[in-house]
Amino acid sequence: MDITQSYFEFLGLPVSYQVDLQVLSERARELQKTLHPDRFSHLSDRERRLSVQYTAYLNEAVATLKNPLTRAQYLLKLEGVDTFSESRVQLDPMFLMQQMELREAVESIPDATDPEAEIEEQLQVVEQQMHELRQQFATFCVQNSPSALEAAAACVRKMQFIDKLGREIELRVNFEIGRASCRERV
Repeated sequence: MDITQSYFEFLGLPVSYQVDLQVLSERARELQKTLHPDRFSHLSDRERRLSVQYTAYLNEAVATLKNPLTRAQYLLKLEGVDTFSESRVQLDPMFLMQQMELREAVESIPDATDPEAEIEEQLQVVEQQMHELRQQFATFCVQNSPSALEAAAACVRKMQFIDKLGREIELRVNFEIGRASCRERV
């Protein structure tokens, strides 16, 4: 085992945006059985520490590769592109305007005549946009050029916006559920 390997190498998977989640889970279970710290409890401190490090690395790898956004970010990181910090990449003004409109729609959910229907509609919009961006990213990934890498980075930045909006909608869902629960008790 070598935690200097990429997550893909560590898990014995091909470096690709397209990951078979079942194979990922199976490989992770196999490695967990092999690396679990309980298997090393009778060995030296060094070997126990290594087991804990390997297990932590495995957990981090699985969590990263399981999620399409973090997998995309990780693939770009392997190419030397940091999408976690502020970017010099300018996003399309139309996309930014669309995001502002979606945020306004999310903020107005509590005032809607049917908040649940509005939440569902906004979740569908977010899921559709995320689906389209994932497809675009996958297309850019297979191209091997600096312009494709730049386009993939811009795509990931858009995915980050959409992901954040999706989480905000989920918070609204939880808020509405809590609000409905309070009304039922009264």
